[in-house]
Amino acid sequence: MPADSSPGFAGETSARGAGTHRRSAADHPPRASATSAVEVRRSNRRSRTVSAYREGDRTIVLIPARMSEAEERRWVSVMLDKLAAQENKRILGDSELAERAERLSAQYFEGRARPVSVRWVTNQNTRWGSCTPAEGSIRLSHRLQGMPEYVVDYVLVHELAHLLVPGHGPRFWRLLDAYPRTERARGYLEGVVAADRLPHLPAARGE
Repeated sequence: MPADSSPGFAGETSARGAGTHRRSAADHPPRASATSAVEVRRSNRRSRTVSAYREGDRTIVLIPARMSEAEERRWVSVMLDKLAAQENKRILGDSELAERAERLSAQYFEGRARPVSVRWVTNQNTRWGSCTPAEGSIRLSHRLQGMPEYVVDYVLVHELAHLLVPGHGPRFWRLLDAYPRTERARGYLEGVVAADRLPHLPAARGE
């Protein structure tokens, strides 16, 4: 499962000063692990970065003023997940990862996907996960560690599906339809890649 690069956005920072527009994010319902309110602040000084931090019982998301409403919604979702992952960080060991894969196979594939080994690796910087069907081995990039559980589960389900269908044809994607958070997880990973592609310029004073 390919991935272009590692996460590049900050999970927590602060922004103050002129040129910042504040918006109540009532459109963005909070996740179970998030705080009860989200406030989006658009800044004319912020042109390259997106960040978020907790402020009391609110989550503040800082975005460039030029962003569209659709981009705002996507980044709020990504940053809420990022903060939740940082706050609830728990890294599964290889044995726990294998047990998780077994449960996911039973839940979504009736136990038909039976990996011989499931483990973390540190040499996959352009892929989130990989599978060798002939060996029954699944490898997940260590860069997934600390991401939301549903994202890790999606990559596991993706690689488990490859044990049943090696390619990415229609049959493969029909198997992935069984996992209810496929689109959300793909959106999260795409957001991580997009964030890393943003040029990292020095922040403006007061940002």
